[in-house]
Amino acid sequence: METTWMTRGSCANSNPEVFFPHDGIGVEIAKQVCAGCTVTAPCLEYALTNRVEHGVWGGCSERQRRRILKERRAAIHAGRQKDDLVAVAA
Repeated sequence: METTWMTRGSCANSNPEVFFPHDGIGVEIAKQVCAGCTVTAPCLEYALTNRVEHGVWGGCSERQRRRILKERRAAIHAGRQKDDLVAVAA
């Protein structure tokens, strides 16, 4: 996966510890840095694709990323079920 976007992130010149907070306040501080960033989409996708479990990536907390992955799995599963129903009906 291409990672040149990392050098263009709002976080590039920030203390990395900001993005690995220990509490909800820290998460909100990290998200504020991400809020004005131009590369949140590839950052988030990198974290999701690589199953990064810790830190704030692409403006999303660990919990938010777990939810996104769960929703993606459900959508894929639902799509397969729909395809299976179409195949059976044919």
